[in-house]
Amino acid sequence: MSGSERRFPRSLIEFQDRFATEGACAEYLFERRWPEGFVCPGCGGGRAWLLKTKAFTYECADCGRQTSVTAGTIMHASKLPLTVWFWAAFLMATHSNGISALQLQNQLALGSYRTAWMLCAKLRRAMVNPEREPLSGLVEVEADETIIPFRTKNDPIVVPAGRSGVGKMLVAGAVEIDGGKPRRARLKVIEGFGKPELHSFVLGAVAPQTRLVTDNWPSYRDLPDVEHNAITLGPMAAHVALPWIHRLFSNLKRWDLGVYHGLRKANLQHYLDEFVFRFNRRRTRQCRLRYPARHRRPHHPGALPRPDPQSRLARHNI
Repeated sequence: MSGSERRFPRSLIEFQDRFATEGACAEYLFERRWPEGFVCPGCGGGRAWLLKTKAFTYECADCGRQTSVTAGTIMHASKLPLTVWFWAAFLMATHSNGISALQLQNQLALGSYRTAWMLCAKLRRAMVNPEREPLSGLVEVEADETIIPFRTKNDPIVVPAGRSGVGKMLVAGAVEIDGGKPRRARLKVIEGFGKPELHSFVLGAVAPQTRLVTDNWPSYRDLPDVEHNAITLGPMAAHVALPWIHRLFSNLKRWDLGVYHGLRKANLQHYLDEFVFRFNRRRTRQCRLRYPARHRRPHHPGALPRPDPQSRLARHNI
């Protein structure tokens, strides 16, 4: 059994013992990338040697292509040590409710808040598995939408009630239900509660032929390839008819205020992805720690948003 498939550390002591050096971290990345041995991404050759002039980089013996163990991951071309990346990933994944950038800066003795913030931002982007399956199976899916208050200086002090988008961030969600218990969830930022936005969310999150349960909001009507059951609420409270999706929304809002003291529009989707990542792996926390090694298209530095200056005002209140 390869090292990457062994039981992942469940405690700080185990983690420190296994990933104490740069070489140990690189070995784990190698085994995750090439579980059957080195394979050149250029020619498919299986022979290579480790370069002494470039850290953890292999040169193919057949075509000469050089490939780093971090190529294609969020750690590629980073100047931070691999041990820092691994510790950051471990802390973000194992903290029950998450960890703020300021807390991460203090825990890892990083030189600046910006470095810690960028670490957190890149790790959140790796939390979304590009190959994840839509919500499906012999289950029910509860879907609904909610709002997260966010008033800018141009919005009125008194936020309008109902489904108005003024002073609010709009979020659609769905929860996979099996035997009365929740399994996986999806959350997405939406621009409005109209049919185009909600249809796009449902069709992207839910597999065809799945039984979908929603309230009777008109925008859910005429969903293709979905067995739709719309519940007329009347005087009944929404959380009674759709308990799990409303519990998910409630937990999301408490998490938002408790860990980050409020979220910003620019980065809201990435924080939703982190929340879903934690929710979907709530019973298998050790599996959370594999996400930094996923191979994905590297992000251009300009694609990462900068820290919100207003968030710095609140970071000292943690």
